[in-house]
Amino acid sequence: MTTTSHTRTRRRLTTTLALATALALTATACGDDGSGAAGDKGGEGSGKGEVVFWDNNTAVRQDIWQEIIKDFEKANPGIDVKYVGVPAENVQSKYDTAIQGGGLPDVGGVGAAMLAGIAAQGALEPLDDRVEKSALRGKLNPAMVDGIRAAGGGVDLFTVPTSASNGVLYYRTDLFKAAGLAAPTTWPKFYEAAEKLTDRDDNRFGYTIRGGEGSIAQALDAMYGQSGIGDFWDGDETTVNDPKNVTALRKYVALYKKATPSADLNNDFTKMVAQWDSGQIGMLSHNLGSYQDHVKALGEDKFRGLPNPTTGAGVRVQVSNPVDGLGLFKSSRNKKAAWKFIEFAASHESNSKWNESAGAIPAHTDAAKDPWVKKSEPTRLAAEALNDGSLKIVQLPYHLPDWNTISKAENEPAFQKVLLGTMSAKDFLDSLAEQLNEAQAEWKKEHQ
Repeated sequence: MTTTSHTRTRRRLTTTLALATALALTATACGDDGSGAAGDKGGEGSGKGEVVFWDNNTAVRQDIWQEIIKDFEKANPGIDVKYVGVPAENVQSKYDTAIQGGGLPDVGGVGAAMLAGIAAQGALEPLDDRVEKSALRGKLNPAMVDGIRAAGGGVDLFTVPTSASNGVLYYRTDLFKAAGLAAPTTWPKFYEAAEKLTDRDDNRFGYTIRGGEGSIAQALDAMYGQSGIGDFWDGDETTVNDPKNVTALRKYVALYKKATPSADLNNDFTKMVAQWDSGQIGMLSHNLGSYQDHVKALGEDKFRGLPNPTTGAGVRVQVSNPVDGLGLFKSSRNKKAAWKFIEFAASHESNSKWNESAGAIPAHTDAAKDPWVKKSEPTRLAAEALNDGSLKIVQLPYHLPDWNTISKAENEPAFQKVLLGTMSAKDFLDSLAEQLNEAQAEWKKEHQ
């Protein structure tokens, strides 16, 4: 048995034990605070009282959520929302722990990337009927709804989508102008700029690469963007280790320490964004969520945000960025009030307010037409690229319950080895492909 197979076997055993524990605890883990464990069917409640809400990215959006909660409580005086902020890097483990041992919230931020694992444990309430009977009917972006539905298993809607945050290549217009460089609209122009804007002796770099938490999705985005491959799967086999992708990743990681700071090895998005905002770095790959941070740090005149560069042949490919949303937990004993909060938060006014703060694409179709969307160039360009057919989207396998474990715990450390040169791009992608193919085979077997 290969090392990868041993790892996969251990993970399956761990998952089995976790699920068994969850079932064993279900009967006893429910406290008096309206929370419980997966398997607890909860109740509708009176439509009044306290609603516990977990924000899945407290470091970035706490202030706007507090504003929306204040608006909601003013409109619904009989309901109090208890806000619990959870850092993005901890939210998956916090949900898993609560599913096993009790203490789930009434409402929680559950994006597509973690949805499959939570839904597979029976923790979330199906929401199709509630949406159909609410003011949200016909008002949610169909592509986001489809993405959330697919991530949750393809049948039920387990999360009300609130936003999408497509990948963006941010670049410093002032630095590009001073160097006489054209905008990095193609990958050849990107690499040219990365080289020409780098002066290591003067602590100037052409690019900042994400080597810490969250590195895999960004690396895949750059890889597929360059190779032009538009599908994650070829039948039941993944395309991640296609020779074109291997070549693309090899070229991308060669930027590390040559055209990027050495600190990038351990940088998550917050450190990477702060580094770009405060330093002399030409380009940054992130998403729409950091747009407002750049405006505050640099002003609107010193940078632009563009969709992924095109290949030399003019093909634009981008991996999917997970749709974010709000889930109603099955164990809630106050579902009626909890749903009122979800409906309010996903409404035109609140959804527009939240996404303007985040610089993201609103899920509410009326909010997506608001004036601020046109004024925010990265958001407008991302929305146009999604709608005009010029963009090929590589859908990451959010339907696989193992995806988060594979992409984070098992392969983020391996990607750092690639950056350091102690593992080849081919070995890394071959190992990743083996894990994905096995996970896909297991998923298909369970769903046949």
